[in-house]
Amino acid sequence: MVKDAKDVKEVKAPKSEQTRTLILETALRLFQERGYDKTTMRAIAQEAGVSVGNAYYYFTNKEHLVQGFYDRLAAEHAAAVQPVLDGDEDLAVRMRGVLLTWLDVAEPYHRFAAQFFKNAADPESPLSPFSAESVAAREAAISIHRRCLDGSDTKTDPELAELLPQLMWLIQMGLVLYWVYDRTEHTARSRRLVERAAPIGARAIALSRFRVLRPLVRQIHDVLEEFLPGAARPTGREPSGEPGQGPSRSG
Repeated sequence: MVKDAKDVKEVKAPKSEQTRTLILETALRLFQERGYDKTTMRAIAQEAGVSVGNAYYYFTNKEHLVQGFYDRLAAEHAAAVQPVLDGDEDLAVRMRGVLLTWLDVAEPYHRFAAQFFKNAADPESPLSPFSAESVAAREAAISIHRRCLDGSDTKTDPELAELLPQLMWLIQMGLVLYWVYDRTEHTARSRRLVERAAPIGARAIALSRFRVLRPLVRQIHDVLEEFLPGAARPTGREPSGEPGQGPSRSG
């Protein structure tokens, strides 16, 4: 019995991780009950039963707490979507599965999603999905879309190979915006939107490789290359007036 108890103790999360999770879950509850703007770090610490200093040790500010929520949501999505990525090779089926799984994972947080969105919509906010602070969650999401595309039987234009997953992520961001304001039961309209949009998106990706559409493909490539966060930009292709802006990423 002693050995069993020891084994249970060893698999438990470290106390520091338990404390961090407690603070994050308390913050999410207070954001829901009081609103994001009216919830202070002191109130979060008090409700969590930790000192204010301890709360700031794990999260430097409220924005950092929300980033913790973003990271949790991304991790939950990555785990839940694995059967989709291991399954059907049809791109429309895979895109549908990725987006519907995100809606399933995000469902418990829907009631207070608007609290975050009004801050995330500010382009200067660290809560923006395009911000440097959101890079970990953003890259985690793009990685899922990359695996969705790579595991499909759809052939794509090599010029767009690195940028298409980012475009697919933008489709997800459009869904998130719609979902935030969706007040139908179990966000039924958001789910219907996925059902209708996934085949269209998959077909557009498939068609992008054909030579007859090559001029359009190149235009899309240039736009994505210039404006998507973190997109690679070939040497010598810097936009005028923005020398050196943004790190490049090799494909």
